[in-house]
Amino acid sequence: MEQILDIQTSTQKIYKDKAIWVGTFLGGPLAAGYLIAENFKAFNDPTKVKKTWIYAIFATIVVFGGVFLIPDNVKIPNQIIPLIYTGIAYYLVQHFQGQNISKHISSGGQLHSWWRTITVGIIGLSITIIPIFGFALLADSTTNADVDIKKYGIMKHEIAFDKNNISESEVNKIADGLTRTTFFDEAVTKYVYTKKVNDDFEISISCDKSVTSNAEALQPLVQLRTELQGLFPNNKIVFNLVVDNLDNVIKRIE
Repeated sequence: MEQILDIQTSTQKIYKDKAIWVGTFLGGPLAAGYLIAENFKAFNDPTKVKKTWIYAIFATIVVFGGVFLIPDNVKIPNQIIPLIYTGIAYYLVQHFQGQNISKHISSGGQLHSWWRTITVGIIGLSITIIPIFGFALLADSTTNADVDIKKYGIMKHEIAFDKNNISESEVNKIADGLTRTTFFDEAVTKYVYTKKVNDDFEISISCDKSVTSNAEALQPLVQLRTELQGLFPNNKIVFNLVVDNLDNVIKRIE
């Protein structure tokens, strides 16, 4: 039995505890859930895989929902909350997987690369912040009484627009384009604001400020704009990447 276990351990890749710490700090509870669940898969413990995902989703709701409940006059350093949930995740890894990780490494088992860990963290961050920042973006845009919102697809993707600036039929065409280019997918609800400037369609997408300094993170948006432009030969497509509100444009992709 021990021989079989050793063979299985050496052929399955896992994330070591320090990698999970980094991935969690970058990507939040969802990234932690994925990394820990993948280890449980490698350790052939499917029951804990499901439980891990349940706890990760619950933790994400609690952490990021709680952030909005903190009064404006309460100042908390930016790193405090990530350090807290990262520390908790690291403790849980040590408690539930520490021995298996050590045995795996000592028996010559393979580890996932740091690049994979960082990628998981970035994806986890994106999945978490896009709906949150998108909701904040729409909340800001809808303070104008002339702003309408249309929802599309089973995920209820939302486009906010000024009905005095752009027609509903044009908004529907933009939504169709975003669907055909798979930005409006069936995984995560997206929120955008669109307006017409002369014959140009400008689409505001909420994002994290760090995205603009990362060429790899920007590339999917550049590719998306290029594909969308192909569907609108008579209208220039411009992406405005915004932070916190529509006026704070940190990057234009055109």
